[in-house]
Amino acid sequence: MEKGCGCGCTCEGGKVLIFACSGGSNAGQIANMAAIKLDEEGCGRFYCLAGVGGGLTDMVESARSADKRVLIDGCPIGCGKATFEREGLQADAYVVVTKLGIKKRHEFT
Repeated sequence: MEKGCGCGCTCEGGKVLIFACSGGSNAGQIANMAAIKLDEEGCGRFYCLAGVGGGLTDMVESARSADKRVLIDGCPIGCGKATFEREGLQADAYVVVTKLGIKKRHEFT
């Protein structure tokens, strides 16, 4: 990205891809919303974690070629982290929503 997002992160410069769990809970949806917000603020480009998890060659290669990868998981099950590990990817920044004090529930309001 040409400019920083002003959020204090280290996303300035280079190609930053943002991946998020969008799992079936409030925590997964919060992770998804956080990724959207980071994209909107210019911190990077929200990218498809499911495509990487599905082993889609072009998506995996795009993830590999990113200068930085931000990964947001909803809960400690860590589906996003497991997806990255299976593809040999590492996140430069990793956040788990429930570790921020948000309780995981199966409700979306």
